Amino acid sequence: MTSVAQLLKTKPDNTVVFTVGADDSVYDAIKLMAEKGIGALVVTDGDGIAGIVTERDYARKVVLMDRSSKATPVRDIMSKAVRFVRPDQTTDDCMALMTERRMRHLPVIENDRLIGMVSIGDLVKNIIAEQRFTIQQLEFYIHGERP
Repeated sequence: MTSVAQLLKTKPDNTVVFTVGADDSVYDAIKLMAEKGIGALVVTDGDGIAGIVTERDYARKVVLMDRSSKATPVRDIMSKAVRFVRPDQTTDDCMALMTERRMRHLPVIENDRLIGMVSIGDLVKNIIAEQRFTIQQLEFYIHGERP
């Protein structure tokens, strides 16, 4: 079973976690997400984590409510109850939490410090890799070959 720490090591730029300030504009947050090709940002307020903002928050709380993304601060649309995981937890733990809470991104916290972000895409990619490995091992077994 893969741990969150192992999963983070497979990600390109695994030490980079993009954040946005709670007082920054939604426009700036969406612009950063577009530039980096990501769907969520951890929201900071001082040294702490204040929330998380996602493309879904933007669609539902700005676009559908006909608000101005340049005039709306991130704090007005972010999710304040941040669910997170630790590096020693498993990818199954992440999948269960994401499924139960209908979320797509989980910050990874170690010693009260943000060290990464896991997305549903990261988990699906990991599951596919694990299944490929299992299939390969079964094929070797069936054909009497050694890997």
